[in-house]
Amino acid sequence: MSLKKLSPGQATPTSGQYEEVGPRGGRTGHEVTSVKGNPLPPTSKSGSGYVLVDKTKH
Repeated sequence: MSLKKLSPGQATPTSGQYEEVGPRGGRTGHEVTSVKGNPLPPTSKSGSGYVLVDKTKH
């Protein structure tokens, strides 16, 4: 699991499941699937971001 917080709109570095985390790193339980190179979707709150929780297996 990646601990680097990614910003909404940023290009997805690795395809997989991303969990939304709050401004201080608190987990929200909300996950999205994103494909490498596509922008990450908007978050539900300002200052939130995403962390990779499950990399896609090829």
